[in-house]
Amino acid sequence: MSAAGTSSLMRSSSRSYALPRLQLVSRKLRDVCLDEELWKRHCFERSSWFSFLQNRRKVFASLPESSLAKSGQVDEDDHGSLLEHDDSPRIDKDHFQFLQDMANWDPAFPDEQVSWYDEYIQRQGPTAINWLEVPRLKQGGSDHFIEVRGMALYSPNNGDDGLGSQLAVSPLDNGSVCLWDVNGTRGKRGGIIATSQPDILFFDGRGDQNTRRSKKIDTGVTECVSVNNSSHRAVFAVQSHLIEVDLNRLEVVNRHSFEWSITTLSQIQDGIPMTVGTSLGIHLQDFRAPSHAHGDAVERLDDRGMDGDNPFKAIFDPNPLSPYAPLSQPTPTSILHLPRPAGDNMVSDDIYVAGRFSNILHYDRRLFPKIVDSIYSGSRLSSLAALPHPFSTLDYEVRRRGEFSAERVHECKTSGSGRTLIAGGEYKTKGSLEVYGLDSVDLSSDGTMQQNSTMKNRYTAASSIILSVINHGTKIAFSDGAGQIKWFERDGYTECRRIKIGHSDEPTQASIFASMPGSDDLARKILSTKTQDRDRPNEDNVIFWTGDKLGMISFTGDTLFTYEELQGGTGNESEGAVEEERQRQVYSQRMREALEKQADEARFVQGLGL
Repeated sequence: MSAAGTSSLMRSSSRSYALPRLQLVSRKLRDVCLDEELWKRHCFERSSWFSFLQNRRKVFASLPESSLAKSGQVDEDDHGSLLEHDDSPRIDKDHFQFLQDMANWDPAFPDEQVSWYDEYIQRQGPTAINWLEVPRLKQGGSDHFIEVRGMALYSPNNGDDGLGSQLAVSPLDNGSVCLWDVNGTRGKRGGIIATSQPDILFFDGRGDQNTRRSKKIDTGVTECVSVNNSSHRAVFAVQSHLIEVDLNRLEVVNRHSFEWSITTLSQIQDGIPMTVGTSLGIHLQDFRAPSHAHGDAVERLDDRGMDGDNPFKAIFDPNPLSPYAPLSQPTPTSILHLPRPAGDNMVSDDIYVAGRFSNILHYDRRLFPKIVDSIYSGSRLSSLAALPHPFSTLDYEVRRRGEFSAERVHECKTSGSGRTLIAGGEYKTKGSLEVYGLDSVDLSSDGTMQQNSTMKNRYTAASSIILSVINHGTKIAFSDGAGQIKWFERDGYTECRRIKIGHSDEPTQASIFASMPGSDDLARKILSTKTQDRDRPNEDNVIFWTGDKLGMISFTGDTLFTYEELQGGTGNESEGAVEEERQRQVYSQRMREALEKQADEARFVQGLGL
């Protein structure tokens, strides 16, 4: 098909939105309709970034000519603008301006694999909230809802298991481990496929004392589970203990103890130790090394009277503590292993730690436990993410005005071996989205990293604390304390879209003190479900953990699964039980409404001064 024909198809299809249907006509039309440049153009034309730029130009165009000339003058030597190079009559100035604007907007980096078809769906397509199956425990003739205490994603053999499986792994409140099928390769999509025996995550095994809060997983710890896809093992943080579980057998294979409560875990990468954050220090945990503390716990789990399982034995242990980095201020909340520059799938030796303190701490694994550097934030940070590409606040400011040439944009993206550190947290009760540009001192991929650029969005990012931040496609995604999930461009300022996750309609334990209809859930942690299988379009969803259950945002018109579909295969519930459950829900709803009305009346009377 000629360029003119393709251009005509692009213009007509953008008006009729017929591209998805045209894909079914023939393979040639399918290839044309899935053309990356075509969908990249659609993403740009409907982006809020382009709308802001057009509105800005309209404002300047409405100014007097003298003011417009002064404010619109651009130094070509500094910004590389080619707007005045329109001497050739063959160049359409408007078309040239459009291409330059798109180059300034383009969030992708060279050699970065991007599906612009998926990007368009994520930016402009419909969304649906899907709630994963709720774990339940049958007791006394009724089902009791078991709360989920964390979340991580598990791709067996890094997605190379022959099925492309992806599972969600979570610890439950009763001390068991639960697995969900995220993409439906091993069972019902969104359904539970396996659950371990209860109490296996409690350090002293199963017993009557495991109902005590001091034995259970701390509800305030968000990063309490980390998964190794290669070894098929997951590590869970339970108070001051690390419990290592074999995900194939769902059995405990190792236990490790620390002197203080564990508050966060890093991700597990092959060949390097995991970083563990406790309330008063940062530790390196290498699972390849032999375990000295409680090393015989696995072989002697049947003997609950052994002194080796006594946690107070460490107080009188004459052996010195393993090297660790003490913290002057307590409670780290997020640990990040910085990736190497683009093109290298390994992580670097740089470790960044954020938490309830004003600085982001920087450690080098080769010099641990010595602290290398720190980045002043001023916020109470909750989450960290990174990109293996450079970031410059000044460059993004100029690009938002559409003043860089395509060549200058490419130069900005490829210069140096910089990387980007993304942080989310709270600053004076409002959400703070922060982006830091990092570069090595000696301009090598293994050199010591230092900060060279800073962007802090504390006004338009979120009205409340940012809880979790990730990379999603070519966008930054984060969840906030208002129950919303937002997507921003990589400049950290331009919002792409937002979604409110709402409240689960799945029936849970009947209680008049349960979540009111008006009190929506919020996502404490979000993750991208992107896998290495690039042949399946629109599979990059966002899975989230609310603090007691799991949900998933899909970019589809309808939900991928419902509560009735997940429960329909059991066939154990009679019509009478279903009706009884319905009546229980109706009664609970009425009592909630009555209490809510009574509270409103009390507030109204209090406002009258009575």
